[in-house]
Amino acid sequence: MLKIFRRWLDQIFVEEESIILLLLITISMVVLITMGNMLAPAITSLILAFMMQGLIGQLTARNVPQWAAVTIAFIVFVGTFLTALLVILPLAWNQMANLFNELPGMMSQWQQLMLVLPEKYPSIFTEQQIQEWIVLARSETAKMGQSVLSFSISKIPNVVGILIFIVLVPILVFFFLKDRQVLLNWMGGFLPEQRPMLSKIWHEMNDQVANYVRGKAIEIVIVGLVSYLVFILLGLNYAALLGVLVGFSVVIPFIGAAVVTLPIAMIGFFQWGWGSEFLTLIVVYAVIQALDGNVLVPLLFSEAVNLHPVAIILAVLVFGGFWGLWGVFFAIPLATLIKAVINAWPSASADNSVAQ
Repeated sequence: MLKIFRRWLDQIFVEEESIILLLLITISMVVLITMGNMLAPAITSLILAFMMQGLIGQLTARNVPQWAAVTIAFIVFVGTFLTALLVILPLAWNQMANLFNELPGMMSQWQQLMLVLPEKYPSIFTEQQIQEWIVLARSETAKMGQSVLSFSISKIPNVVGILIFIVLVPILVFFFLKDRQVLLNWMGGFLPEQRPMLSKIWHEMNDQVANYVRGKAIEIVIVGLVSYLVFILLGLNYAALLGVLVGFSVVIPFIGAAVVTLPIAMIGFFQWGWGSEFLTLIVVYAVIQALDGNVLVPLLFSEAVNLHPVAIILAVLVFGGFWGLWGVFFAIPLATLIKAVINAWPSASADNSVAQ
C-alpha cells in the first residue's frame, strides 16, 4: 500500500513546478484564512486594479501612452468608487431603513389576506395552519429586525476601520495600476526561470478570469442601472434598493435572479395588489432577465468560462461558505483556477516523461 502511494506521489510531483505550485496554493489559502480580514484592503485593491487592466489594455492598444492610460483608468475608478460610496449606497440604505419601518403595515396586510384563505379554500387551508404561519412570520420578522439593529450597533466601533479602508483602497489601486509590471517581475523572481506549467495556468487564467471578472462587473452595473430606471418609471417603491439587489443577483448564476424575484413581487403586490401595475412589473422584470441572459451575457463574455452548471453551483456553495459575498463573486474564477491546474498538471508530467 505504501509503495502504491509513494509511486502515485512520485508521478504527481515528478516536476519541480508541481511542488512549487502546491506550495503557492497552500500558502495563499493559509494567508486568506488566517489574515484575510487584515489584508482585506490590499486584496480588494488588487481585485479592482485587475478589473481596470482591461481599460488600460484597450487604451494602450490605441497608442495611448502607458502613463495616460493608467491616469484615465484611475480617474474612471475613482469616479465610480465615489458614486457608489456617496450616492448609491446611502440611497439604498435609506430605502432599506424605510422598508423595515413599513414592515409592520405590510405584515398586517398580509395577515388579512391569509385569514381569508380558509373561507375561500376550506379544503386546502385551515384556520390553525394560517395562525401558525402568522406566528412564524411575526417571529422571523422580529428576529430580522433585531439582527439588523445589532449589526448596525456592532459596526459602530469599526467606523475608523471603514474610513481607513475607504482611504487605502484608492491609494493601493493607483500603485497596483502604476507599478503592475514591477510587481509582477518581483514576484516572478521567486519562481524558477523555466516554468511552462505555471505559464500555461497563468495565461489560461488571465484570458478567462479577466474576461469574466470585468464582464461580471459591467453586467452588475448595466442590469442594476436598467432595473433601477425601469422601477422608477413604473413608480415602484424602494427602486434603488431593488435595483442594487437585481444588479448583484447576477453574481450567483441560476439562483440569484430567482431569489430576487421574491422581494420584487412582494413589494409590488403590497403597493398595487393584483392589478395591471403588478402584472406589468413582473413582465418587465422577466424581460430584463431574458435580455441579460440572451443578449448581454453573450456580448460581455466572449471567452466563456467552460464549466458545467453543477460545478458552478458547487463552487458558489463552497467558496461562498468560506468567504461570503467575495467568495460567491469569485466562485467561478476560483473554480476555473482549479480546472486550469488540473488540466495543466498531467500535461506537464506527460511532457516530462516524453522528454526523458
